[in-house]
Amino acid sequence: MQSQTPRFFNSGLVIGAAYLIAWLLLWPTEQPYWMLPFGLRFGALLLTPTRVWPWLLGFELGAGAAIEIHNDAAMGWLGFLLGDLPDPLIVAAGLWLLRKANLHASLRVPEDVTRLLLSALLVVTATTALDAALLALMHQSSPSTPMVDALGLDLLSNYLGVLLVVPLMVMLARARPSRRMLAALIMDGLLVMLPSMAILLMLSEHAAPQPQFARVLSLAPVMFFAFRHGWRGASLAMLTTSMGMSMVDYMIGQPAPSAPGYLFLAVAGTGALMLGSATDALRRSSERVAEQNVYLAAVNRRLDQLARQLRDAARGNLQAEESQRRHMAAELHDELGQNITAIQTHIKLAQTRLQQVGMEDVGHSVNAILGHMRRALHRLLDDLRPAVLDEFGLIRALEEGPVRDLLDAAGIVYQTDMYGDPRLLDDDTRTAIYRLVQESATNTVKHAQAKHFRVRLRIGERHGVPLALVDVRDDGVGLPGTLPRGGRGLQGMRDRVTSLGGLFRLRPTAGHGLHLRVLLRGSNLPAGKVTSIARPV
Repeated sequence: MQSQTPRFFNSGLVIGAAYLIAWLLLWPTEQPYWMLPFGLRFGALLLTPTRVWPWLLGFELGAGAAIEIHNDAAMGWLGFLLGDLPDPLIVAAGLWLLRKANLHASLRVPEDVTRLLLSALLVVTATTALDAALLALMHQSSPSTPMVDALGLDLLSNYLGVLLVVPLMVMLARARPSRRMLAALIMDGLLVMLPSMAILLMLSEHAAPQPQFARVLSLAPVMFFAFRHGWRGASLAMLTTSMGMSMVDYMIGQPAPSAPGYLFLAVAGTGALMLGSATDALRRSSERVAEQNVYLAAVNRRLDQLARQLRDAARGNLQAEESQRRHMAAELHDELGQNITAIQTHIKLAQTRLQQVGMEDVGHSVNAILGHMRRALHRLLDDLRPAVLDEFGLIRALEEGPVRDLLDAAGIVYQTDMYGDPRLLDDDTRTAIYRLVQESATNTVKHAQAKHFRVRLRIGERHGVPLALVDVRDDGVGLPGTLPRGGRGLQGMRDRVTSLGGLFRLRPTAGHGLHLRVLLRGSNLPAGKVTSIARPV
């Protein structure tokens, strides 16, 4: 039983009967410039499948024939055949062709509104042209001015019928408003539409030109509803305003407005529908943009989280590497260093016996080899974990440590310009700064052919975050325009800075030296200590 109910209500008989009831209710409202049954016919044929059309047209033609014969017994069937029969058939034929051309019942975007209203204008024009041909055939004379005025009246009234009824039918059948929208429509109707109708009634009782001004003013709520509620609000407001105008005219006994008044209503209604549809499209676009922004914000937060995880992992690897370097340096110093010292002690004790047997040169050779091994061990220990950094601190290690010894040995002038308190920085950041300067000095000695090497360091705090700015320059040959990424030294520096969440900028300029700028953020700031980046005077 439940499966047969939808088929019953979707049958042609039920739809045709419902259409007939609506048509009979709207038929008494016919008046000059206001043909709502035509709009009902256009909307019903537009929204229903073609298999239902015979029921719709059959019920309408049957009711029309009965009314025509009852009201005009003299003309009888001839009046029905020439007056009532052609219009529904022309509308049905026109809509059948237009639906084949992809016309659909939609007012979502201004293009759909334009397509629908142009289609209505074409159908109305075709209907009016047929009426004109039938009138000319019946009277056998050239069209007179009253006949042309009647045809214009027919054209405008049919178009207004479509404009007032079809959007309402599309809304009820295809785009029903939500409860929230319906509540907003009712509230705005009480706050805006009722006062507007009251003003229309008061101004219409006065002499001209106040009634004409009242009619123009009554269209302002239509624009308001178009802006606020889209094409649904525009269609409801336009129908309400039009009905209000007619009721006011009836209540005060004024004649119906002239053609220019209803022509203005048609133009304003068309513009309001276009405006409402554009407003809806803009609102949907804004909602999509807002949803996309929310999605992008979530993605960005996820990317930031992943970036923090990667930085934490890289920092952990860096700490593990430094810890391993420290452990290896301690093991080499304790084991290999002590063994070298023991060997040198034994050679010194055996030196007298070596002289007695004439092998004094062997002792000197072994001591020289051991001295070379000790110097190589010191260089290796300094590469693994610079002891000078632990013993003297960052500033003194850079100014007086192995970096200066390396550059002095290569004949390169070493200049330092350092301000700030390194205690603001954590151990990883201090080690990274020393490694960057050490690696840069090594590259300058090996490749740059420079005469000067300068290090500028600023350490301070900004907004509670410790910062360190490292600026390293030389006046060597620089690097080529395209920076090679295969170099282990430069890539190692870049990776070290990235793992600490810093910024790495390398500006190679051929023939003008190398310029390295690094910004690092420390992770531990002693409580109650505030230090600013000092500037040289």
